[in-house]
Amino acid sequence: MLNLPDLLSADLLASLGRVLLILVLAAVALRLIQRGIPRLRELIAARQDSHDDSQRVRTLSRVIRYALSVIVWLLAGIALLDVAGVSVAPILGAAGVVGIAVGFGAQSLVKDYFNGLFLLLENQIRLGDVVEAGDKAGVVEEMTLRYLRLRDYSGTVHFIPNGEISRVSNMSLGYAYAVMDVGVAYGEDVDAVCVLMGKTGSILRNDPDFKARILDELEIAGVDQWADSAVIIRCRFKVARLEQWGVRREYMKRLKEAFDRNGIEIPYPHRTLILGQPYGSAIPTAPVR
Repeated sequence: MLNLPDLLSADLLASLGRVLLILVLAAVALRLIQRGIPRLRELIAARQDSHDDSQRVRTLSRVIRYALSVIVWLLAGIALLDVAGVSVAPILGAAGVVGIAVGFGAQSLVKDYFNGLFLLLENQIRLGDVVEAGDKAGVVEEMTLRYLRLRDYSGTVHFIPNGEISRVSNMSLGYAYAVMDVGVAYGEDVDAVCVLMGKTGSILRNDPDFKARILDELEIAGVDQWADSAVIIRCRFKVARLEQWGVRREYMKRLKEAFDRNGIEIPYPHRTLILGQPYGSAIPTAPVR
């Protein structure tokens, strides 16, 4: 017949066994989440029809992995409290009251999470995009429910709370335009300049290194403005995502060479000085008749 110490020892061993089982199951679940979600993500992303859809899958998978990890920890904590004999119901009730109190003091944090959720669901931002958000611009390196991490051209990393993002300018969604404003001297023939610009654009589009980047022929809008010392002609290429800067630089380089070969003047500011009369000298006037 078992005595009281033996019963206590048996109960203690059973409790320790349950605690160990909960910890092991939690560890296994977390490992499956950390290993399985990335593999499933790449499998689903590889089956998408476009690069944009693949990036959206990768972005959402990070948030899903984080949310599942938090759920596993919460369930494991509740199970451990139950093993310890602590009633969970009062704790959950108190947590609800505390949550309401904390919610009033952490409204900005709640706003971050809600804004982040809608940014992800509406597919406004994805990993690898070049965006302008929160007065900062750069490549999206990480997107969570709380913040957006951008790296700008100089390498500076910006962490922007999602609650501060009121407007997003995505420069890599689907396709882009490489817009060029070309200035020529007022004495040049605008029609001849436009013809030369079109020829240079066709040569660039047929270049093997740029054929896949440029999606359409050069579109010349025409004279855009009369500047102080130049006539500005605006044109653009429809290009693949993130290719607008490279295409623009190459086209401007080749156009400069074409202008030099054809003797077309690329103007620079001119200033004409009119010297006045020395102080105290007589100012010539028209003769009176």
